[in-house]
Amino acid sequence: MPQRARWIFLFLLVAGIVSWTAEATAQPQPPPATPEDSKSKPTPTNSTAGGEQSPDDDDRRLRLAEPDFTVVNLPTTLVLPRHTFNFRLTHRFLGDLTEGSFTDQLDNIFGLDNGAVIGLELRFAPIRHVQAIVFRNNLAKTIQFTGQYDAIRQSASFPVSASAIVSIEGTNNFRPERDDGSGGHRSPALGGIVSRSFSDRLAVYAVPMWVHDVVRNADRDTFYIGVGGRGRISRNVYVVGEVSPRVNGFAPGDVEYAFGIERRAGGHMFQLTFTNSVASTYGQIAQGGLPDTLYLGFNLGRKFY
Repeated sequence: MPQRARWIFLFLLVAGIVSWTAEATAQPQPPPATPEDSKSKPTPTNSTAGGEQSPDDDDRRLRLAEPDFTVVNLPTTLVLPRHTFNFRLTHRFLGDLTEGSFTDQLDNIFGLDNGAVIGLELRFAPIRHVQAIVFRNNLAKTIQFTGQYDAIRQSASFPVSASAIVSIEGTNNFRPERDDGSGGHRSPALGGIVSRSFSDRLAVYAVPMWVHDVVRNADRDTFYIGVGGRGRISRNVYVVGEVSPRVNGFAPGDVEYAFGIERRAGGHMFQLTFTNSVASTYGQIAQGGLPDTLYLGFNLGRKFY
């Protein structure tokens, strides 16, 4: 069996085990309330003075098909409630899972002994439907600043959600570029997200993104369209996948792709990932993936609302 096929089989096996474990350990639901309970206990509500649910309360509502702000690397249209935070930690271990035998991989703990590209992200909503995001990873000491405007929400009258994104990232801790090649390199990006949820089981995304000056000392722009999805396979377990083909401009390497399995636990999201790239920012995604590689990693998210 080819190496890549082995890892896909292993992923599907892990997905099945995690899904079964999640169902087996799920807390039983409380029994339905009796008429006597409804009379003796007031029903909690989040509403305005007129008895209607406020917009802020609706933003805080759990959306089972869209529980997180990213697929793996691609952004989603999940709204961050006003004056709240979300924290995300990313790891991409540097050991290539396609190299050597299974015994060799086990000896290196599937890449954990080879170091990692680590990223930290904090996002905040200063006003309703606006997200301010700061992300840094240790790949060329890159810092990315992003603004996201969640303009449209899917509803009975509109079939999709849509968000606009503007971003700029800089290497070497966002230091300014210099003629002698020192300092950092900056790459602005402009794009959007269009999504559609199907019931509470599936969400799909299209992320068109234009990135300027992908590499240093070269006027090279890239336009790619990321496509991703998230499917809920049990109460709190999901499978995710994405691919980001370049459709115009600079297109080194292979097309970036990623897939994984994740578990939701309250405000936490833990995601086990497999990727052909250690990219995390829009400029890094534009540079594509490495041919015939596969890297183990994880994302860990925490909502503060």
